[in-house]
Amino acid sequence: MFRIRKISNPYLSVNTRAIEQVKNLINKQFGTIGQEKVDLISDQLIDPLKYHFHAMLFVADSYNENIKGFALLLHMPDLHFYYLDYLAVSPSKGSSGVGSALYQRVREEAQSVRAKGLFYECLPDDPALSANPTILNQNKKRLAFYEKFGARPVINTKYEMPVKPGDTDPPYLVFDGLGISDELPGDYFKQVVTAILHRKYGDYCPETYVKEVIDSIIDDPVKIRPFRYQKKKSESQPVPTNGKPSIFLVVNDKHFIHHIKERGYVEAPVRIQSIMKEIIPTGIFREQKTHHYPDHFITDVHDHKYFQYFKDVIQKIAVDKSVYPYVFPIRNNTKPPKELSVRAGYYCIDTFTPLNKNAYLAARSGVDSTLTAADEILQGTRAAYVLTRPPGHHAEKNVFGGFCYFNNNAIAANFLSRYGKVAILDLDYHHGNGQQQIFYKRSDVFTLSIHGHPSFAYPYFSGFSSEEGEGEGVGFNKNYALSEKITYNVYREHLLKATDQIKKFKPDYLIVSIGFDTSKGDPTGTWPLVTRDFYQNGQIIGLMEYPTLFIQEGGYKTQNLGKNAKAFFRGFYNAMK
Repeated sequence: MFRIRKISNPYLSVNTRAIEQVKNLINKQFGTIGQEKVDLISDQLIDPLKYHFHAMLFVADSYNENIKGFALLLHMPDLHFYYLDYLAVSPSKGSSGVGSALYQRVREEAQSVRAKGLFYECLPDDPALSANPTILNQNKKRLAFYEKFGARPVINTKYEMPVKPGDTDPPYLVFDGLGISDELPGDYFKQVVTAILHRKYGDYCPETYVKEVIDSIIDDPVKIRPFRYQKKKSESQPVPTNGKPSIFLVVNDKHFIHHIKERGYVEAPVRIQSIMKEIIPTGIFREQKTHHYPDHFITDVHDHKYFQYFKDVIQKIAVDKSVYPYVFPIRNNTKPPKELSVRAGYYCIDTFTPLNKNAYLAARSGVDSTLTAADEILQGTRAAYVLTRPPGHHAEKNVFGGFCYFNNNAIAANFLSRYGKVAILDLDYHHGNGQQQIFYKRSDVFTLSIHGHPSFAYPYFSGFSSEEGEGEGVGFNKNYALSEKITYNVYREHLLKATDQIKKFKPDYLIVSIGFDTSKGDPTGTWPLVTRDFYQNGQIIGLMEYPTLFIQEGGYKTQNLGKNAKAFFRGFYNAMK
């Protein structure tokens, strides 16, 4: 199994190790490339002004950090095209399909901004240009692969003319129209070639060579070689009509098995149904299935004894029976009771969050859904939404409560923190005590929460403005505890303050703990937000432009829950660039 992720910060230890593997792979696959050029990769990623292009590195790796392949993509924003500098796959076992997946990912990156084209060099399949039969055969296979996407070499120019006497296998310049257009105007193509030869090969190609190549471009539009390996052009991937990528959606497909039917228990399956009914017709989401992840992603955040208790206790509970905590140890709290039902209070903070046969299974599936979406964000997707229940933001390291069992926000943040700084913005009506407690002494995860003041709102014991972190974490926890009765303007003012704090922190990833219990009439809240207010909230989040993971928390007035969710994501999507 592998995933493709986009490296933005080359100086994180996990990325430094990845880049070293990339460099080794380049040296193995492209032995003639000078080490000096290979060593420039990290610098290219962070200094676009120096190189006159934005470099993007995509790596296909496993969870043990073994690189199976990579693609180095150069974006020339002034001319609105992409240049694929390298694409290489490790010859090791388990790398099957990596090259195709990397190329698909590169195309998606270019398609997402409706680039005018993707260009790259490919060694020739013409015997007159490639004399070695082995290399010639490899070149044919490579060009046949790219033809599946409609990509073919530009012809009737001198681009493949050798730069120096003795140069062998001079490359074609291949054009991929990305399913948008296969027409390439001559004047525009001259600008593209000039940019490639100056910015990529400025220290190798003399100006006389550049001029001769440019002067050879006389066709308008430029001619693209006819299909040679495909009988007909394969279907390209669909391109968003508005140039924006859709929002990745993962729905916890086991949420419905957790159904507490006692009167007054508002955390019910209908919540997910009411949201789905409204957001799917918008056309801005693409739904994907959940993948399974190992338990250690949970126990990296939650106490192992708590995790094991929760996993074991459901085996002792009868079907359709709920166990509510009723004994809470204050003294001798290091000695949990032997009886599992009594021990519930040892791991819980309230009397209204039950354990039942399916609570663990639904919560565990919620973690898988969350990590599936977090992995997608890691791979370069702009936004993802985890539509799950039970919620999670009240679950602390070793306790559950507030309908929450595993803290999805904290698990996702801890997972992403290996690859960059993370900010968690909790917009639920109730304080996100779980992630606050879990990250209270850390500076790599910034936790912010806008909520009802704990003097009147659950969980009552945390969420005060004076709680700012401890030790290394001082200054990296921020609480905006608001009054019981507020106006939307007051809420908006504090949301803007929170986003300003996030911008100062400069996270690589943003997690939004999204609760719609701030809505007017919600049975668990007191605030007056209506549909148009949620639209504006979405806009504010969208304008921040960070890779954003939304994780569903509260929202219990099902009559307007779906409409508020739809308004929020429409606002976010419309503001998203």
